[in-house]
Amino acid sequence: MEDFVLSYVVTGLAFWSTAFLVMRTLMPKRSYEFCNRAVSTMHAVTAVCMSCLSVADWSCPVCPLNAPSSQRQMKSLAVTLSYMIYDAGCCHLNGDVRLDNTVHHLVSIVGIGAGLAYQRCGTEMMACMFITEISSPLLHLREMLKEMGIKDTDLNLLVDILFAATFSVARMVGGPYLTYVTLTTDYPILIKATAAGLQLVSAYSFLRILRMVRYKLGKKRPAAAKLDGK
Repeated sequence: MEDFVLSYVVTGLAFWSTAFLVMRTLMPKRSYEFCNRAVSTMHAVTAVCMSCLSVADWSCPVCPLNAPSSQRQMKSLAVTLSYMIYDAGCCHLNGDVRLDNTVHHLVSIVGIGAGLAYQRCGTEMMACMFITEISSPLLHLREMLKEMGIKDTDLNLLVDILFAATFSVARMVGGPYLTYVTLTTDYPILIKATAAGLQLVSAYSFLRILRMVRYKLGKKRPAAAKLDGK
C-alpha cells in the first residue's frame, strides 16, 4: 500500500471528526445524530464528485475493468475509508449498533481496505462509491427534516419519494450489474465477497424502503379522501 494512502486516511479521519465537533458547536440545540448526518451529507456529496472526476471516458464509465488503480482513485478511496471509520466510531458512541448498520460499515471498510491493498479494481470501486452515495444526501435530508419539525408534509413526502427512486435505480439496477461484473471477473476473493455483501445489504434496505413508501402513500390517500369529502 502506498504511503500517501495512510496519510490520507489519518488526515481524513481527523477532518471528519473535527467537522462533527464544529457542527455540534454551531448547532448546540440539534441532536448528536443530526450533526452526524450533516457530516455524512458532506461526505456523500464529496464522494459523488470524486467518483465523477475519476471517470476517464464517459462513453464507458466503468472501464477499464480489473486494472491497476490510479493515484486519484486511491486518494478518493482513502478519503471514503477515513469517513467510514469515523462514521462507524460515531455511530458506536451514539449507541447505534444495529446489525444492518454494523454490517454495512464492516463490509465497506474491509472492501475499500482490500482494494487499496491490492491497488487494483479502482474503476469498479469508484463506480461502487457513486452507486452507494448518490442517494445518501436525500436519506440524510429526510431524517433531518423530521428533527426540524417538517414531518407529514408534501415536502417530506417529496424527499421520501426522490430518495426511494434514487436508491432503487442506483442500488437495484446499477448495483446488481456491478456485482455481476465483479463476481464473473477474475478478482481477488475478498473483493468478490465485499461486492456480494454490499448488494445483500442494499437488497435488505430496498425492502425496507418499499415498506416505507407504501406506508407513506397509504397515509396520504385517506387524508386526500377526507379533504375531498368536505
